[in-house]
Amino acid sequence: MSVTRRDLLGIVATTGIAGVALDGFAAAAQPPSAPLPSLIESGGGHLKALTHALAKAPRRRDFEEVPMILTSPAQWDHEALGLLTHYRGGPKQVWDNTAIDSPWLNLMRNSLNAQIWAFKHPDFLVVSATHGTAHLALYDDYLWEKYGLAKLTGGKFARNTLLEVPAAAHDEASDFESPSGVFSPKDNSIPTLQARGVVFLACHNAIFELTSRLHASGVNPDKLSLAKMGAEFTNHLIPGAVLTPGIVGTLPELGAAGFQYAK
Repeated sequence: MSVTRRDLLGIVATTGIAGVALDGFAAAAQPPSAPLPSLIESGGGHLKALTHALAKAPRRRDFEEVPMILTSPAQWDHEALGLLTHYRGGPKQVWDNTAIDSPWLNLMRNSLNAQIWAFKHPDFLVVSATHGTAHLALYDDYLWEKYGLAKLTGGKFARNTLLEVPAAAHDEASDFESPSGVFSPKDNSIPTLQARGVVFLACHNAIFELTSRLHASGVNPDKLSLAKMGAEFTNHLIPGAVLTPGIVGTLPELGAAGFQYAK
């Protein structure tokens, strides 16, 4: 399924997300598909609309080469990022996530639970500003196998288990108090959090730094140039991820848009 400029204008008009720049539209991009049914609470109308809009917003994943520093919106997912910065619901929280073996998924899950059921904010939006080793979780199984990414986790991960859907994800969602259910620590996974409206931001700088490290150490099965290897890693980000020109540089943009910083 492709998304046209007219489609995106329709999304902006019908979801209450205003002011999104449409220049540099990436016509060849493929929209992500959600692996799980929505777990957004019935009162979260703004969050549901945002999730719907993000699913239709283009993601360019057909790069042949990428530079060290991105200079044009066409080089990152600027339409999707614009939807986030113009989100009218709230509150809005951005988590600065840097370590794959930290409790980052658990912390975001706990934040969601408290905001939704304790403070009654069903439109609460959580964004993961992902970089450092946490960024390894945003690459698909193909890259993990091809480049041996498990070795970069210090033995903590044999594979990208954070993309696996736990059995708890299929429990009855209406029982939000279940200690082993959908909203419990038994269900800390990227797909489940995405189904709850969490958005995972990807970092071009993290991609460049990782591919530079691999390239310099000779981990390069296809003998690619650094620019082509960076393109391959960009093209294999997980479905739903929103590529930014760099997380550290994007955090001020989110702060200006009303996101509260958490780490």
